[in-house]
Amino acid sequence: MRVAELSRQTGVPVPTIKYYLREGLLPAGELTSPNQASYDDRHVRRLRLVRALLEVGRLPIATIREVLRDVDGHADWNMHERLGRTLYPLAGVHDTPPGPELAAAIADMDAAIARWGWQVEPDSPGRRKLAEVALTFRELGVEYLLDEIDRYAAAAEMIAESDLRGIATKRAPDDVVTSAVIGTVVGDALQAALRRLAHEHTSVRMFGRPG
Repeated sequence: MRVAELSRQTGVPVPTIKYYLREGLLPAGELTSPNQASYDDRHVRRLRLVRALLEVGRLPIATIREVLRDVDGHADWNMHERLGRTLYPLAGVHDTPPGPELAAAIADMDAAIARWGWQVEPDSPGRRKLAEVALTFRELGVEYLLDEIDRYAAAAEMIAESDLRGIATKRAPDDVVTSAVIGTVVGDALQAALRRLAHEHTSVRMFGRPG
C-alpha cells in the first residue's frame, strides 16, 4: 500500500508518518520507485504500537526509539533477556548515583525483594524506582502505606504472571516482545484506571454515600 492508504488505515496523518520514518520509529517501506515506497501490515501494526506508546503511555520519542530498537533486533538473546533489555527503558534509567537517603531506601527495598523471593538483577531500574516511591512516602508522612507493601507485592506478582502467561502464547519472539511492551505501557494505564474505580467502590463500602 502507498503511504496515503497507510494513513487511511491507521488514522495517522501522512506528515506524522513521515516524521516517524525520519525518527526511526517506523521501518522504511519497500522502494517501488526513486521517490515512492510500499507499506504492509507490519507498518500498520507498528504505527498502532507507536501511537499507543505516545498517547496512552505518554512516553517521549527517545524512549520509544530505544524500546523499538530492541523489539526489532537481538534475536540471539534468550526471551528473558530480550524482555529485560526492552522493558528496562520504560522504567527510566538513572546515570547518577543515589544519595545517602536513597541508598538506604534501596537497601530497605532490596531486603523486601529478598523476603518475597523475587529474582531481580542488580541493574534493574525497578529497584531504584521502588526505593524512590518508599522514600517519597516517608517524606510526605504516609509511610503507613509501606505497612501494606507485602500485599501490594503479592498482587503485583499475580498481575505479572497473568501478563506473561498471555504473551507466552505468541510464537514469534518479536511478537512476544511487542506484546510485553504493549502490556506494560497500556497495562499500567489499565491498572491505574482499575485502582481508581476500586478506590471509589471501597470508599462507598467503608464510609457510605453522603446523605
